[in-house]
Amino acid sequence: MLNRKEITAIIIATIILGFTLSATNFSFKTLAYTALTIFLILIINISAKKITSFYLDSEIEIKFWEMRQFGWRKHWKFKKPFAIGALFPIITTILSQGYFNWMAALAFDVKPKVYRGARRHGLYSFSEMTEYHIALIAASGIFANFLFAIIGYLVGFPEFAKLNIYLAFFNLIPLSELDGNKIFFGSLTLWSFLAAVALVLVTGLILIA
Repeated sequence: MLNRKEITAIIIATIILGFTLSATNFSFKTLAYTALTIFLILIINISAKKITSFYLDSEIEIKFWEMRQFGWRKHWKFKKPFAIGALFPIITTILSQGYFNWMAALAFDVKPKVYRGARRHGLYSFSEMTEYHIALIAASGIFANFLFAIIGYLVGFPEFAKLNIYLAFFNLIPLSELDGNKIFFGSLTLWSFLAAVALVLVTGLILIA
């Protein structure tokens, strides 16, 4: 289930990405179609993570990708986390005049459910989430986007397929709170496999464009 904060983040991310992705060929029809497509893709990604976290006796909360530190020194930090995931897509679109659209806007926090872990696996066995468990949760969203990209292509929705691939590609970048960073440090082998798949798919999209 999604709480109010998560729903708000998803809706705002949908609007921002809808505008940035339709910037070069803007019309209200294009915006509506793009925003709806992005919304479905985000829900697919998030639902896969929610399901995986449930089976790993944990829960996740979706939020905007945040930046807490702006330099290499420990005290160089914002007083409050800065929602860079809301701003970065806009900045990249403006600077590239709409020809480069950053799509990674959302991240997630995870925490274990001790009472369920104790009941299912023995007392305290799942009281903490390892980096590998977090990597599995993040990777499940990427896998879901790949799967639905294939389905979208097969049933004749190439734009839906393309945006699934691009979302997975940007989320796989091992940066800050993004899924790629969680997967990279949780399982380098898993990240390498997913990154290779994403790179092949994105290269294919560029070649056929």
